[in-house]
Amino acid sequence: MPLPSQVASTAPTPDLTALPTPALLELAAARRDTLFGTRVTWSPKVFIPLTHLCRDRCGYCTFAESPRTTVPYLAPEEVVAIAGAGAASGCHEALFTLGEAPELRYPEAAAWLAARGHRTTIDYLVEATGLVLEETGLLPHANAGAIGRDDLARLRRTSPSQGMMVESLRDDLPAHRGAPDKAPARRLSTLDHAGLLSIPFTTGILVGIGETEADRVEALEAIARSHRAHGHVQEVIVQNFLPKPGTAMRGAQPCPHEDHQRAIALARLVLPDDVHVQAPPNLSAPDELAGLLAAGIDDWGGVSPVTADHVNPERPWPSLESLREATEAAGHQLAPRLTVHPAYAAEPGRWLDPALHFPVLDRADADLLARDDPGAMWPERHRDAANVGTGAEVVQIGRRSTAWFSGAGVDPVPLPRRARTVTGRVREVLDGVRAGQDAGAAELEALFAARGQEVAAVAEVADEIRRRVVGDEVTFVVNRNINYTNVCTFRCTFCGFSKGPLSLNLRGAPYLLGLEEIAERSAEAYALGATEVCLQGGIHPSFDGDFYVQVARAVHERVPEIHIHGFTALEVLEGSRRLEEPLESYLLRLKDAGLRSLPGTAAEILDDEVRAVLCPDKITTDEWLEVHRTAHRVGLRSNVTMMFGSVERPHHWVRHLLRTRDLQRETGGFTEFVGLPFVHMAAPIYLKRGARRGPTWRETVLVHAVARIAHAGDIDHVQASWVKLGRVGAQQLLGAGVDDLGGTLMDENISRAAGASHGQGLTPADLAAIAAEAGRPLRQRTTLYGEVRRPVGGPAGQPAGRR
Repeated sequence: MPLPSQVASTAPTPDLTALPTPALLELAAARRDTLFGTRVTWSPKVFIPLTHLCRDRCGYCTFAESPRTTVPYLAPEEVVAIAGAGAASGCHEALFTLGEAPELRYPEAAAWLAARGHRTTIDYLVEATGLVLEETGLLPHANAGAIGRDDLARLRRTSPSQGMMVESLRDDLPAHRGAPDKAPARRLSTLDHAGLLSIPFTTGILVGIGETEADRVEALEAIARSHRAHGHVQEVIVQNFLPKPGTAMRGAQPCPHEDHQRAIALARLVLPDDVHVQAPPNLSAPDELAGLLAAGIDDWGGVSPVTADHVNPERPWPSLESLREATEAAGHQLAPRLTVHPAYAAEPGRWLDPALHFPVLDRADADLLARDDPGAMWPERHRDAANVGTGAEVVQIGRRSTAWFSGAGVDPVPLPRRARTVTGRVREVLDGVRAGQDAGAAELEALFAARGQEVAAVAEVADEIRRRVVGDEVTFVVNRNINYTNVCTFRCTFCGFSKGPLSLNLRGAPYLLGLEEIAERSAEAYALGATEVCLQGGIHPSFDGDFYVQVARAVHERVPEIHIHGFTALEVLEGSRRLEEPLESYLLRLKDAGLRSLPGTAAEILDDEVRAVLCPDKITTDEWLEVHRTAHRVGLRSNVTMMFGSVERPHHWVRHLLRTRDLQRETGGFTEFVGLPFVHMAAPIYLKRGARRGPTWRETVLVHAVARIAHAGDIDHVQASWVKLGRVGAQQLLGAGVDDLGGTLMDENISRAAGASHGQGLTPADLAAIAAEAGRPLRQRTTLYGEVRRPVGGPAGQPAGRR
């Protein structure tokens, strides 16, 4: 029975080849813009030429060499060294290129393999890709040529994606004379078998090797048929032929630029909408890059900061800056991606071997594109001593990273001060926001998708709204955190703070503070100038609901002047449940005991799809909203928090923002939005290989800026958590819609338990320096943003925040 791509198509194809070039390009570019907007992707990669030996003799190839001029294969240590250099330079992909079945032509190749226990080149490729994945964390992409189903299946265990160029379906091209692996039926068989195995696959055509435009369309249609049958073709490369000295085709004419453009446009119009179209940027002149974009590409393919293009070593890669400039000049924004495109990473159960789920997730951002943290090092995997024998692994950054991670103590790279002109959907949404339109779900998702200059444009609009709503003052509160217990009956998968009977191997021992200790700490804070005490803790199994009432009363009686900001929605709901007391009645008793406002923590992401992973036994989205709704009704204010960067996607952020906006419009009880970047280093869900490494800096800026835009006119204040962001990070966010730096936070424990390295207290002078760096004045506030009557330094003249 023939495979799908070998069956003739019954659907007529419009004669696109009859269109003049300008009309064809216009049609393709419009289609690209409809499908992918302004985003153009590229893959930061390192090129690993496992062997230059090949049994084929293609008329245009300089990659293939003979054993007289090259060693048969790179040694394992050489492979790992190249990949390690790429990982250290911020690459995410290890592209393996190799000749096809050289052991069948060269005895030297067969002998080299046999000496190392291998029968075929593919046997060694499986070993090499596995080594790179394990030792460096780079994601291998195996470009092994026309291979069979069994070899594809073996490579699937170590390579998230694979590839093979179809090139052409003409079987009479002189370019392929002497190249048995270039037989069209053999190439199509590999393509279809990859689909049957659910392998994210890259293929493509080679333009200008003697084929006609009709031949190109035929090859593209065959690729399209295979993809429609299996859904596996993630990208198609449209590569232009260039003659090379020393080859049989050295005297042939290079592919004309217009022919290349037309082939790209045809690919965009013939291929299904979910297939990406790519053209290598180093095979065109710098002034021709705009023409490739105009023809409809949405991907530049792999570009390496470390290695040459070993297939085309005479054509150096463009610098990333020149590629970005060319992309932005054409009205697009550049975004790094992984070896697997987001649609495939989003369905790992179908498209990835189970062993590859975490390696892909670990290098992904919330869009499932590549993390764009400059200077990120690769992860080092080792067994934790406390988990020996359990199969559990701890994943850490192998060397000190120069990339920003939440809580890591590394400053983020500054954003551009001013955005260049941006186009497309982001521009359209921002213009609507400036005109006073409400941003709905689709608009907010578009803003979260911003890249490059678009991010600066979103930040500018957010800051315009901040200036209009609250002016230029930066506010803060002098406060103290009291986390009265770290023992908790709930099992939030992100929490490194709470302890249970079996978690003594985690940071710190279980503890429970008494009422007298809590009151004394509150009195100390007040003596040092604090106007607020923030009370939060785990859900201790011995607590009944009266514990929280007793805590509030003990603090209020000892320090009646201090504002008690305490008890998460989880604590409140659990307290009322344990007493079997109505929620409103219970909140009124807490208020009578001295409680004045609730923190918004325990919100995480207000979407039950995400909560099922992060906190499956915790309160639901509706329960969190109902606690705050009831608190507002009885006269207690609260804030909105959002922990982001673990397992959720941008559409979950949108749902969170819109649900809290709806409640604010109903009650008016929220004082501020607080973004809380996920700190991954000691979070159980990350150590168990189930979450990302927290948000990227781009995502962090966007969350604060888009929150300002989403809540414009509803929630006046947006706060930056310096504990998770660091001082430089907090200062940068003052240019993205933020107007509040939170509290001085004596004794902050929760972020540090999750692995944050930032200190546990800033003085008002520290906060003033952050504001001054942004050119903004600082004002101390109360919890509810009122004026403070006591001096910042406290009655004893000591700086608040120090003990």
